[in-house]
Amino acid sequence: MRNWRLPDRIRRGEVQNVAFGEFVALVEALGFRLERVRGSHRIYRHPAVPRPVPLQPARGKAKPYQVRQLLRLMEEYNLPGEVER
Repeated sequence: MRNWRLPDRIRRGEVQNVAFGEFVALVEALGFRLERVRGSHRIYRHPAVPRPVPLQPARGKAKPYQVRQLLRLMEEYNLPGEVER
C-alpha cells in the first residue's frame, strides 16, 4: 500500500478538482460509514463525529465546500492525517 496524496492536496487548498470517487474513498478510509442514500446525497457517519456528513457529486467531482468541510472535521476531531490506500 502506498500513502495517499489526497489529504495533502486538500490541506494545500486544492479543493477544486477532486474526483468524487476518490473523495468518497478518502471519507471511508477515515472511518466514516455510509448510513443511507437519499437521492444524490450520500450520508456518512463516524463514531467520533456527532453530526452526519452529506456528500453529493457535481459532474463527477466533489463539491469544494464539502472537501473543506471534511478538512475541518479532520482537524476538529483529530482524524488521521496519514491515510493509506
